[in-house]
Amino acid sequence: MLRNLLKYVEIQTKITGIFTFLMSLAYLFYVGQTINRKLTLIFFAAVFLFDMTTTAINNYIDSRDYPKMLPLKRRPALLLILVMLFTSTALGLYLAYCTDFVVLILGVLCFLCGVCYTYGPVPISRMPLGELFSGVFEGMLVPFLLLYINMPDGTYLTLSLSFQKIRMTLQILPLLTVLLLSIVPACATANIMLANNTCDVEKDVLVKRHTLPYYIGKENAVRLFAALYYAAYLAPCVMAALDLLSPVCLLSLLTFPAVQKNIRIFQREQKKETTFIVAIRNYILLMTGYSLSLLLSGIFARL
Repeated sequence: MLRNLLKYVEIQTKITGIFTFLMSLAYLFYVGQTINRKLTLIFFAAVFLFDMTTTAINNYIDSRDYPKMLPLKRRPALLLILVMLFTSTALGLYLAYCTDFVVLILGVLCFLCGVCYTYGPVPISRMPLGELFSGVFEGMLVPFLLLYINMPDGTYLTLSLSFQKIRMTLQILPLLTVLLLSIVPACATANIMLANNTCDVEKDVLVKRHTLPYYIGKENAVRLFAALYYAAYLAPCVMAALDLLSPVCLLSLLTFPAVQKNIRIFQREQKKETTFIVAIRNYILLMTGYSLSLLLSGIFARL
C-alpha cells in the first residue's frame, strides 16, 4: 500500500523541492540570517505536500485514458488528493496568517499555477509553457518565499493595503540578488521537464499534448537543454563579479565536466528509459555543488 502511494505521488521526483529548500537555507547561512524554524518547517511541509498533490492530480486525470497506470483504486486516490490539498492549503493559510499579504498573494498564485498545471480546459502541462512555469515557480518563487519569511521586514519589498490605495516599495538590489541566485534551480528544474517532454514528444502528440519540443523541434529542444545548463553556471560567475556572492561560490563550477558529459549523452539520444535520467543527475550535481559552495562561503566568511 505504501509503495503504491509513493508511486502515485512520484516521490522520487520531489528532490527538486528539497534541493531548492536546502540551497535557500545555505544562502541564509551565508548572509548570517537566523532561521525562523517554525515558519520554515510550515513552509516546507506546505510546499512538499502541495507538490505531491499536483503530481497526484496529474496522474489521476491521465488515468482516465490509461486506467492501468493508477497504482491505487480511484476512490482512495481521489480521497488522498483531497486530504493533501486541504492540509497543504491549511498550512499555507496559517503561514500567511503568521506573516503578511505578500506571502498570501504569492501563495495563492503558486496554488493556482499548481492546479492549472494539470486541471482545466487547457492544462499548462499540455502547452509549451510547462518548462517556464516549473522553472519560475519551483526554481524562483519557492526560494524567494523562503528567504522572504526569514529575512527582516522590508528586505525585499513592503506592501501596504488600505481602502484608498495600495502601495508597494521594491528593493532593487536584494531582488536582483534573489533573481540571480534562483537561476540555477530554475534552469535545472526546467530542464527536467524539458528532457521529459523531449523524450515523450511523439507519444504526447497522440494524446493531444503539444509541449515545447513539439513546437521548436527535438533538435532545438536539445540545444535549449544545453543552453539552460550553461546559463546556470554563468549565474554564480555574474554574482561573484558583482560582489553579490563570495568568490568561494565559484567552487560550484567543479561540477561542470560531469554535467557536460551528461549533456552529450542526452544530445546523442533522447529516450525516457535510458537518457532522461541525465536530467535528474545534472540537477543533483548542480544543486549539490551550488548549495555546498554557498555553505562553504558562509563558513569562510566567519573565519
